[in-house]
Amino acid sequence: MPTTLTPAPAELQLAELAEANRPAQLPLLTRVCEMLAASPAVTHLLVRGSLVSGTADRLSDVDFVVGVHDRDLSAFASALDDLMTIAAGALLPGWRDTIVADLGGIGFVFLVQYEGKLQQVDLYLAPASQISALRRKVAGKMLLERPPAEITTTQIEQARTHITGLLSRPRSCTELLIEHLVLAVLLHKRIQRGQRFVAYAEWHLLHTATKDLVKAALAPASRFWGWYQLREELALTPIGRSCLADLDAAVTSPAVPTAADVDAALDRVIALTERACPNALDGLADAITAYRTYLELA
Repeated sequence: MPTTLTPAPAELQLAELAEANRPAQLPLLTRVCEMLAASPAVTHLLVRGSLVSGTADRLSDVDFVVGVHDRDLSAFASALDDLMTIAAGALLPGWRDTIVADLGGIGFVFLVQYEGKLQQVDLYLAPASQISALRRKVAGKMLLERPPAEITTTQIEQARTHITGLLSRPRSCTELLIEHLVLAVLLHKRIQRGQRFVAYAEWHLLHTATKDLVKAALAPASRFWGWYQLREELALTPIGRSCLADLDAAVTSPAVPTAADVDAALDRVIALTERACPNALDGLADAITAYRTYLELA
């Protein structure tokens, strides 16, 4: 799908949100909203979370549900990385969100550079055929609602097949590295807010991503699930033993991390990636340098 945008439609309802709530992220929300609404494939835009409830702070993310016509979902999802990079300033390809609740679609998290800060933009793509059911589960403010063209049963099945295939596809080393980068940003937010229980959960997710990265790099055909048989599969080579030592350092770290713990984990996983799957870093060197700079300024 091309990333060329047309002007945002007049039916985009931003005024009420702006009057009720003017968080620091409102200009970014407006920019992303206008960008998404300019695509004729987009049928609905719903903003949710703290930006709607009035509880946003300077660390809050911009969180959208994006309804996409079922026939266009596959093409739109494939073009989303380019769209967010070119039009919204995303530093990295989107992380396929494994934390968000299953609402019949696909979640992505983007790290966007905006006015000298690193901001988090969450986009949950949902087929237009699922929006009515989704709205019964999700509170938020509908900013765009335009009746989609007729949706056929074939298009519904095509969208469902695309979502199922994407969610079940094994993640590449590059995708797992991006997962680490996103989770590190999330963890820094939790630590600054004092959200110890959430930090504990996301810290475990980061360690699991490290394990998955090691297996994807060194044992992609593993027959074992999860954390089983790691030593038996990986300790056969010097690189494998080195990666196991990194993983051991991760799992023996404190249960609830400090900011320094998160930074050390990030340094460790980037070094691990350079050692075990250097191709995962292709094209990301400048982005990672910028990412580290924004983290230091946060």
